[in-house]
Amino acid sequence: MSCSSQACPPSQTGLLTRRSGAVKGIVDGVRPQRILVVGAGHVGLYAALRMSKKLRAREAEVTVVDPNPHMTYQPFLPEASAGNISPRHAVVPLRRELRNCHIVAGTVTDVSHDRKVATVQPIIGPPREIEYDHIIVAPGSVSRTLPIPGLREHGIGFKTIGEAIYLRNHVLDQLDVAAATTDPAVRERALTFVFVGGGYAGIEAVAEMEDMAHDAVKRYYPELSVDDMHWVLVEATNRVLPEVDRDMGAYTVQVLLKRKLDIRLGTRLESCVDGIVKLSDGDSMPADTIVWTAGVKPSPMLDFVDLPKDQRGRLTANASLQIVDGDEVVEGAWTAGDCAAVPDLTGPPGAFCSPSAQHAVRQAKQLADNIRSVIRGRKPKEYKHKHAGSVASLGLHKGVAQVYGIKLTGIIAWLMHRAYHLSRIPSTNRKVRVLIDWTLALFLRRETTSLGQLHDPKEEFTDVTPHIPAPPAEREPAIAGRR
Repeated sequence: MSCSSQACPPSQTGLLTRRSGAVKGIVDGVRPQRILVVGAGHVGLYAALRMSKKLRAREAEVTVVDPNPHMTYQPFLPEASAGNISPRHAVVPLRRELRNCHIVAGTVTDVSHDRKVATVQPIIGPPREIEYDHIIVAPGSVSRTLPIPGLREHGIGFKTIGEAIYLRNHVLDQLDVAAATTDPAVRERALTFVFVGGGYAGIEAVAEMEDMAHDAVKRYYPELSVDDMHWVLVEATNRVLPEVDRDMGAYTVQVLLKRKLDIRLGTRLESCVDGIVKLSDGDSMPADTIVWTAGVKPSPMLDFVDLPKDQRGRLTANASLQIVDGDEVVEGAWTAGDCAAVPDLTGPPGAFCSPSAQHAVRQAKQLADNIRSVIRGRKPKEYKHKHAGSVASLGLHKGVAQVYGIKLTGIIAWLMHRAYHLSRIPSTNRKVRVLIDWTLALFLRRETTSLGQLHDPKEEFTDVTPHIPAPPAEREPAIAGRR
């Protein structure tokens, strides 16, 4: 299927060039439907990929807009941060997978659905307008933070590949700091790691990172003992993993306690000014590592669209994944995933689908099929999927799973976790690469080298290069749109 995002003048509308060089345009007086996909996460990528396979070139052109050139498969972030797989293998390149779609690297700054026009700010250059007939608004979610003193300055999230790899390098750097110092206070601060949030992201992140650091200290740091490390999990409610039954959450806590993690349930982070973590139970501790994984909220990009939203900032949708204003369907507007309030037809009245990859992937498939149906003059179908369950890794060879009521723990759950996510990540290319990473890990030791210089690569060069201000006449004006 061929795709284009250009807002063309009437004389050029519908013309686009395929990779083969053949020019396609208006066929029998009918212009292909222009489909704009905002966001290339689970929903955006899977929907665009399916439409590119199921719709003919004369039926539709698909454009995908996202500031990143890849989709991040978020369930693999803990594996990437722990060094179990290469970071590049946890992301899916858009241009490789969506060969028949037009990719625009930029940010949608405005959607005027009355005119069916979206304004896009490219990475560099002036804004551009893209016209569409159907729009899929699926920018996903961002970390849901709270106004906690010091969190902005000292905390880090765990939603992007950049955050995951930064955390990996930072934790390994802290081991080097602790091993090199003779100051007990510096060592204690360096070896204290605080994770806030006991959902799947928080549990998997703290479990995988502790497992990696434990292995590194035992093998490569004779100056340190694993007992010197202090891993803290802070959860505001009285349980972890709310997606599974309480007994499975209790099992997870027991496993982490056996590994000497400090689990604080019913506890809130109140402040972390200057890296001094203060908790609602009255305890405090210095820490140079504070990771925030306490939930998500819809992308702030939704503030710039003229489409109806609920009190939580989610786009209101019906079960057919069409955006609705009350009971009225907004024609040509679709949504799914974390940013959408999609009714859960398998739950009680008023229930909505949870913001999970499991729902997002399946909603994307139904959404693509529904757009195809509408283009071909048929009615869209409702999305209905009973949550199959959840799987989580607790480090190498350790896991917990609850699938269709069956509860598994230990290595069996860990293998199920890996098998499920290997089947879900898009493209054979990524499946093979991840499988090779895991296979090599069976025979080779885990990589525990920090590449912290990646986060500030110009520092060394800047330090040895004299600063010579350019004359005013030679200074170039800032380029609009650069970020």
